[in-house]
Amino acid sequence: MTNTNESPRWLTSSYSGNGGQCVEVATSRTIAQVRDSKNVGGPALAVPAAQWTAFLTTLKADH
Repeated sequence: MTNTNESPRWLTSSYSGNGGQCVEVATSRTIAQVRDSKNVGGPALAVPAAQWTAFLTTLKADH
């Protein structure tokens, strides 16, 4: 999502070969949103982009 006039662009990992049971993420410069791919009309968790980046960095470091 790049500005407030555009809908979020939801992405799913290319590793999600598990029958659709995964999360989707939409990011912008300021916020990251995470939702359940099975309930796209449901709620989404929104976190500041800096915290999302720190979360991903930690996941990659622990992998």
